[in-house]
Amino acid sequence: MTNFTFSTVAHILSEAGASNRFGAICAEHFPQARHAMLITDAGFLSTGLVTAPQRSLADHGFSVQLYSDVVADPPESVVTAAVDFARAHRIDLVIGLGGGSSMDVAKLVAVLAGSEQPITQIYGIGNVTGQRLPLVQVPTTAGTGSEVTNIAIVTTGATTKSGVVAPQLYADVAVLDATLTLGLPPPVTAATGIDAMVHAIEAFTSRHKKNPMSDMLARQALTLISANLLTACKDGSNLAARQAMLLGACYAGQAFSNAPVAAVHALAYPIGGVFHVPHGLSNALVLPHVLRFNAAHAAAHYAELADIIAPGTTGSHDAKTAALIAAMETLAAQVGIATTLRQVGITENDLDRLADDAMLQTRLLGNNPRQLTRDDAHAIYRAAL
Repeated sequence: MTNFTFSTVAHILSEAGASNRFGAICAEHFPQARHAMLITDAGFLSTGLVTAPQRSLADHGFSVQLYSDVVADPPESVVTAAVDFARAHRIDLVIGLGGGSSMDVAKLVAVLAGSEQPITQIYGIGNVTGQRLPLVQVPTTAGTGSEVTNIAIVTTGATTKSGVVAPQLYADVAVLDATLTLGLPPPVTAATGIDAMVHAIEAFTSRHKKNPMSDMLARQALTLISANLLTACKDGSNLAARQAMLLGACYAGQAFSNAPVAAVHALAYPIGGVFHVPHGLSNALVLPHVLRFNAAHAAAHYAELADIIAPGTTGSHDAKTAALIAAMETLAAQVGIATTLRQVGITENDLDRLADDAMLQTRLLGNNPRQLTRDDAHAIYRAAL
């Protein structure tokens, strides 16, 4: 039996409509807390879906401060402004309500607001010291799995990102409420859903920390998402499909938080950083090409996943791997997202810069089942054009 450790969020609630009784949930878990900070972005705020949890919190005796200045791929300045806001309002409960960016900012606010550590000291693995404020995460997209990970990503330069990885970033409670995802347009539903599938696929093949629990969660994530993604894209009001997608993304988040992602993410980050392509779509654009590159070293694992994503496939590991890749390419086409780099404005002249930036993602590349060089990265980008 493999020796391993596994960590995750202490409490997970999967319940459509839970945001309507959000105040009761928070009061039950944090009876001493009184000053809540809801962290979201302007886009989600405009949907009006913040109102129900905000009102529920107030009804249960919380003073609620709303912070909605989060932007995609949040820079340091957004994080530090949110930390200052939390300190100024004596916040004792932090709530992330949104996609990965809002939840990442919430994690960082929770660990920094009561600490003297500057953000520049916590980048990397295990550099957060001390305790954090109580933290609740409520995803509004079924993709990042950030509600159950101990990772936060910050944009630290014009195109560069840095990660914070620490056990303190695990939330106390994650609430999965599909009613908060009903308004997601099909392209966002598609890209975030494939993002979650990437998390599961990469966790299942992670070089260093792959383990039986992460494997189980990755397989179940792919089972749920592959069975419900098309329905969620075609009929966004299907609550059962939406709840299944949220749960699948949560499982994938738990998997990759313990068996970390690899080359797909390493090559996707520069696409997002340089060309401002949404993270899920960036992953989807390079996924099939990284799978082909890895196949010689991971075909046995890919064959297992093909049984889930492309059921009925027979033959050798190589044949099943080919079927897995074809199934992911077909799924991307069916949900209507971009499938080539040219479609998002990237040309051959950009490939050198992308390859250079990808090689800076050493933390991620070290998890890949096959060692990847700059020439390999360049060739993968070329194949994705």
